[in-house]
Amino acid sequence: MSVPVHYHYDQFPPQELDWKALVPLIGPATLALGDFKGLLDAVPDAWVLLSPLTTQEAVLSSRIEGTQATLGEVLEFEAEGARSGQSSEKVDDIQEILNYRRAIQLASSRLGELPLCGRLLREAHEVLMQGVRGKDKAAGNFKTTPNAIGSPGCTLETAKFIPISPDKLTRGMQVWENYIHSDQPDVLIQLALAHAEFEALHPFLDGNGRLGRMIIPLFLYERKLLSHPAFYLSEYLEAHREEYYDRLLAISRDQDWTGWVAFFLRAMAAQARENTRKARKILQIYEMRKRWIVQQTHSQHAVTALDFMFRQPIFSGSDFTKIPGVPRPTARRILVEVREHLLREVRPPAGRKPALYAYTELLNAAEGREVF
Repeated sequence: MSVPVHYHYDQFPPQELDWKALVPLIGPATLALGDFKGLLDAVPDAWVLLSPLTTQEAVLSSRIEGTQATLGEVLEFEAEGARSGQSSEKVDDIQEILNYRRAIQLASSRLGELPLCGRLLREAHEVLMQGVRGKDKAAGNFKTTPNAIGSPGCTLETAKFIPISPDKLTRGMQVWENYIHSDQPDVLIQLALAHAEFEALHPFLDGNGRLGRMIIPLFLYERKLLSHPAFYLSEYLEAHREEYYDRLLAISRDQDWTGWVAFFLRAMAAQARENTRKARKILQIYEMRKRWIVQQTHSQHAVTALDFMFRQPIFSGSDFTKIPGVPRPTARRILVEVREHLLREVRPPAGRKPALYAYTELLNAAEGREVF
């Protein structure tokens, strides 16, 4: 039986990195991130236009932790709630995903009042754990008992990794906070090390992986490397999950900080390019459909209706007629005009249940492939 790897006491931040190996990776990652920032700067309301990507990030970050819900299932549940007919296990998965999205929105808004710090992460953690599996695991509070990483039900003896002990956690978090707000030679390498150290500290009894990935856009936003906390790295990490975990483990096992940073920089470059591609496609769709829906409906409320579909790409017909500020007769008329051209009927009306529609071109742009 293998022996658990233990946290790397007194080795963060690392004293040495192989800069010769890392320098060629810094440029592509920085350039790709800059291209994504430039596109974000042109988005008039990122929370609206990139809402599907934000939800997709929540889906994929939670999937790394074992949830199985898809983007479509999450959006259907939002549109129908308990009427969606999904199993209790699926609903639990969906609730975790919705909590992730709420937590990052809360943390983003709080960054105007607080720095990225333990207090802010505790607030986000409380939201993350509300009403879900693990809710009894000290939501909003750092651990006071040891935790372990490994297969479900593992013990401290059978785990793959043992994070920092609770009695050393306060000091460990202080060192982490001091580091993320210090001046370093390269900000992306600083972010790579900050993410890895947070995962190694594992300061909460549950939810550390999701919070650690949430730190990435929050850090970039706080450092003004992004104008909106919208960097969706979980797609890459989920696709390379085994290497992701192996590189993190190798830090404490082999003191291989450089290998982890190299992986992270490659991930940032690849995902920034993919984020740019998706966001550009979504922005193109919005600009094209904004002109189209005005011409098609001749309504002063047309753009408001389009914004609703971007915020909620799967929706019920009854919710569409309740868009704030849009008279119901006008909303009904707009729905008739757009459903033939833009929407797919996910579920026909049945009894008192209204029809359910999906805005397919937007959802496929968020997924990066034809799914809907």
